[in-house]
Amino acid sequence: MKKFLCFYFIIAVYVFGNNQGVIMKEGFVEVKGGKIWYKVVGEITEKLPILVIHGGPGVPHDYLENLEKLAQNRQVIFYDQLGCGLSEKPNDTTLWNIDRFAGEITVLLKHLNINEVVLLGQSWGSMLAVHFYLNQSEIKVNSLILSGPFLNAKMFAEDVRSMVDKLPEADKNLIFECEAKGDFTNANYQESMNKFYELHVCRINPFPDCMNNAISKMGFEVYSYMWGASEFSIYGTLKAADYTEKLHLIDIPVLFTCGEFDEATPKTTEYYSSKVKNSKFVVINNASHMHHLENEEKYIKIVNNFLNL
Repeated sequence: MKKFLCFYFIIAVYVFGNNQGVIMKEGFVEVKGGKIWYKVVGEITEKLPILVIHGGPGVPHDYLENLEKLAQNRQVIFYDQLGCGLSEKPNDTTLWNIDRFAGEITVLLKHLNINEVVLLGQSWGSMLAVHFYLNQSEIKVNSLILSGPFLNAKMFAEDVRSMVDKLPEADKNLIFECEAKGDFTNANYQESMNKFYELHVCRINPFPDCMNNAISKMGFEVYSYMWGASEFSIYGTLKAADYTEKLHLIDIPVLFTCGEFDEATPKTTEYYSSKVKNSKFVVINNASHMHHLENEEKYIKIVNNFLNL
């Protein structure tokens, strides 16, 4: 028993401020490859809990923390996938695959005694949510919320490349030149890359603290191995990932959201939605990939309305 207990560290506190009086619990749970960190916000109610699945791969939960506001009448669960954030960071590339990441979700929800859940996946988290739903039967998924969805790598690559083409000529040429050389640490490349991010990833200038916190704890090894050097320099193991032909198998309600200027474009997101028979598609104007931050009030309202249908 003592050996088992050493795997878990639990803290329960009362949070004051925007979520005054809301219970928050943090801990660690052992998964294949190491321990992952999680946080539960809110109390158990008759409404199903939401598991928030962050993107990247390797960009921890911090940039999604404002979704704690969904915990007014249900539990909201955050976690950092293995390899980033507050979770352990093993140096083993065999762990960086979607089946193992989906296995984390099963272990975490079982640890929390949750057998039915709503999954909210953002960016890469949307693919992980869909994969989890389609490939396991231990946990019942009641509905899916897929924000800034990434479900087809080829389509995503084409979309972001078209956005790069619309950057100022000097930035576009510099990006192409550095990519051809594999010179991804070039300071000028980083500067041009940031111009893309400010248009299509997060339009809040400067980036909010939650974004900076996520970047500071990012698992670059996971991101590089599975994705690439940047959002538009894709060479990792996900470069051929495609779930579009499986979307018709989803028979639960699905909410698709994206921003007007999202790198997960409205056109592509609407296409995904068209593949799911029971889905809703919403575009948030004047926003991008971080539309949950850029128009928080509208996003929270859209999600709550969807869950209360």
